[in-house]
Amino acid sequence: MSEMVHTHKYKFVSALCLALASALAQTPQANDWGTLSEQGTEAFNRGAYAASERLQLSALAIAEQLAPSDDRLATSLSNLGTTYRAQGRYAEADKLYRRALELRERSFGLDHAQVAVVVNNLATLYHAEGRWADAEPLFRRALAIWEKSPVQEAQHVATALNNLAGIYRTTSRFAEAEPLYRRALTIFEKSLGPEDVSVALVLSNLGVLYQNEGKYDVAGQLLTRALAIRERALGPDHPDVAAALSNLGDVYRSQWRLADAQPLYERAIAIREKALGPNHPLLAETLNSLAVLYRSQGRYSRAEQLLLRALRIDEKALGPGHPRVAAALNNLGQLAGVQGKYADAKRLYERAISIWEKALGPDHPDLASGLINLATLYQSHHKYAEAEALYQRAMRIEQSHLGPVHAAIATNLNNLATVAYHRRLHGEAEELYRKSIAMFEQTLGPETPALADPLLNLAALYIAEHRFAEAAPLFKRALPLREVALGAYHPKLADAIESYAMVLRKLEEFAEAEKLQAQATRIRVRTALRAETGAGA
Repeated sequence: MSEMVHTHKYKFVSALCLALASALAQTPQANDWGTLSEQGTEAFNRGAYAASERLQLSALAIAEQLAPSDDRLATSLSNLGTTYRAQGRYAEADKLYRRALELRERSFGLDHAQVAVVVNNLATLYHAEGRWADAEPLFRRALAIWEKSPVQEAQHVATALNNLAGIYRTTSRFAEAEPLYRRALTIFEKSLGPEDVSVALVLSNLGVLYQNEGKYDVAGQLLTRALAIRERALGPDHPDVAAALSNLGDVYRSQWRLADAQPLYERAIAIREKALGPNHPLLAETLNSLAVLYRSQGRYSRAEQLLLRALRIDEKALGPGHPRVAAALNNLGQLAGVQGKYADAKRLYERAISIWEKALGPDHPDLASGLINLATLYQSHHKYAEAEALYQRAMRIEQSHLGPVHAAIATNLNNLATVAYHRRLHGEAEELYRKSIAMFEQTLGPETPALADPLLNLAALYIAEHRFAEAAPLFKRALPLREVALGAYHPKLADAIESYAMVLRKLEEFAEAEKLQAQATRIRVRTALRAETGAGA
């Protein structure tokens, strides 16, 4: 009897920073500053962040010699802050943005369009740090300023709409996020054309939103389009291309298209390591995603290496109380659990839950992942009352944010059914399994590998009740789905095949039962040989 656990998929949703420019008298010194600043922005746009830093530092050195009221100083401070933000140097970026904002407010007042640029950039930094409550009012302030500006720049309004929508998406306010993304997309397409990188950014963010809502097909279409635009506009090795690859990989993994997802993750990792260095939070994001894929394939040793590396990066870059650290701990707990390391899993889950509750509150959807995984651990130790309470709490959280019909809800229905089964409430369990199956079919389609668990669980219930004729078609449908999810030689596939063979013997279909038993034996032998040689770790 199998439970379904939640693997936390954490990701940054791209927000737009804006480069600053000053229109001042062109003295020789101003010419030097202008050239350096322009070259630094160009290097940033092509993803050459180290070169951008050098150029912006040189521009800042010139600007520091000018009067504090000279706007070139605020411009250089903000542009260098944006470069530091892209490099994951958040504390340094924060100081520069705050100084730039103070200068701009002193020069222009609180409601000037140039002030809004720095406000937006500071909010973008807070978004990257996971400080969503701090970022939201700043994005709102920037949007309000730009919408009321006498010389309204549509692209700035679109930027603020995209960025504010990112806060809504991150905090699971999906219904509020979608119209803002749609409005931003329309503005960018009209003002910049359908092949501009800003269009690709909004397409990517909208795709992530649809993935969160379980709309994987439309998410994949948007992310594929975003990837194509970025590759054409930026080249194959730009950090923004890596973001599109990682996001599309997440969609494929959600659809159990593991063979399609893996090369996307590997390419994204290679780009991010080269462009951003070995200790950037964006690299940790993709390391986490590839690790989760490896775990699904039973490659536990490799998964653990990547998860531990991602955890070290996030703890150093973001601090030990950041929600992304909780996500990494949650995924490490899941990995420990499938390997039978229950004490380690419990400790990791409880630490993750504590971080999420403190950082996000008691009803945030990210918290549901940890609650479900801890409940699954309790269930494996026959602590059914504790497990059911956690599953129910997670269900309430997910329904409040995702609605009554979602793949995550289907997962939890399966889990609650399994608790009912172990408590010998077979009628209740059967009803919940059937609801889980129907909801997966409705949300992910009749061929999704996610159906394998509730189908096999319902089959196991029928075996317990000696309803073998009803169990057989469930096995027949579930086995190909399990093979798609886990591969042709996974031990869990062998377990299911052996159960199906037993059912066929009960139905006196001996020849087919022997074929299946032979297939299961081949898997067992291959697994044992690979364990002896260490292959596949």
